[in-house]
Amino acid sequence: MNDARKQIATQKVLRLIEFDKAYNVATLCGVDEAGRGPLAGPVSVCACIMPFDYVIVGIDDSKKLSEKKREELFAQITAVADYCVVMIDRAVIDRINILQATKQGMIQAIAGLKVKPDIAVIDAVKNLDTSVPYSSVVKADAKSYSVAAASIIAKVTRDRYMRELDRLYPQYGFASNKGYGTAEHISALKAHGYCPEHRRTFIKNFVDVDLYEDLPIVAGSDNGGK
Repeated sequence: MNDARKQIATQKVLRLIEFDKAYNVATLCGVDEAGRGPLAGPVSVCACIMPFDYVIVGIDDSKKLSEKKREELFAQITAVADYCVVMIDRAVIDRINILQATKQGMIQAIAGLKVKPDIAVIDAVKNLDTSVPYSSVVKADAKSYSVAAASIIAKVTRDRYMRELDRLYPQYGFASNKGYGTAEHISALKAHGYCPEHRRTFIKNFVDVDLYEDLPIVAGSDNGGK
């Protein structure tokens, strides 16, 4: 990175930090997720408290960064942050829907921090059942230092998990598509059927699925014939 680009990147990070400092609290955590849209795999949620006096140049919305850059920043962030990552699996997503699964992950991630924050800044999601006061901010991952850091941790953690899944189910290309509905992924889904990590409620328009197979048996109910 040349001097001009580094200066621009530094100024951007300082703006993100100033956004968080404007809340005027001692401890602020950023909360973000990765993986709400894919056809397969968990949703990854991170709550992250960043020290404002430790400036990591390059922190930004994870979607704007290359995989290599995210990995570099992940190492730097996790070395200094108080953070908690929660992965909500495919079965829960299918049972309670992706929004509720994301909220569940956010609540658990905030509760899993070593220090209880004075406030949580959350990327867009509202109506969380948490004792921690929170602020829901649209595109917070592009505005807040702590939320951007959380977005990087959530994304890297989930991407690593999807690369591991690729070793188990190489036919779907999880290492490259990360479970998202690319043309190649959908073609493989139709050719090979679905695996245990595919979200039944997400793939039902592409293949025949049993939406009841993961539901618990309830006395007096046939769970749709199962």
